Amino acid sequence: MSRPLFFDSISVATPEDNIYKRLGYRKGKTQLTAQQKEEVEHYIEDALSLIYLKGAGIRIPVQERKSPEIILSTGVTFKSMHLSAFLEDCPEIVLMGATAGSDIVDAIRKNSAGDNLTRAVVLDAVASEIADAALGWIVNYYNQELRRENKRLTSKRFSAGYHDFLLENQKIIYDILQLERIGININENFILTPEKSVTAVAGIENMVNRR
Repeated sequence: MSRPLFFDSISVATPEDNIYKRLGYRKGKTQLTAQQKEEVEHYIEDALSLIYLKGAGIRIPVQERKSPEIILSTGVTFKSMHLSAFLEDCPEIVLMGATAGSDIVDAIRKNSAGDNLTRAVVLDAVASEIADAALGWIVNYYNQELRRENKRLTSKRFSAGYHDFLLENQKIIYDILQLERIGININENFILTPEKSVTAVAGIENMVNRR
């Protein structure tokens, strides 16, 4: 089996539109005063200074597909009707994980327990969106490699806990990716820590079959 690739320093563009959407702001509907806008922008900058993105990814062939089961070349079996349908045209998959680090989570917790809930909410929104953007960065990394094979990753990603792809599968993904290497832990309930850590599955498909 191939080993995971580790990305110890991921840099992404700040997804400001997504951050504001997560905060509940809607263009043309939500009005912010200049002071409110300045405050939010200040907290976004604070959040970015506390985020240290790291990630991991691995490419694995699909050995057999017997819906609802997907059997990987490693012998691992995922059982999910929805995941099986999602990967219908994919002879390989990429497992990926990313984290925003512990500093931002500590700051969110501290501000939530203190008297600055606004800062906590903004930090939380930024960390969530940046962690997701890190997965996008990993997707782009693999797509650059796959383009030479006239292949690419599916435009969507599938995560443990979604539909019938049970959250317990996150432990399998965690182990394969060796996510402890980038400072991620997992508890007995299959929850990742630091909190702003994420995993996902994407399929590799031929360009002619792309979604």
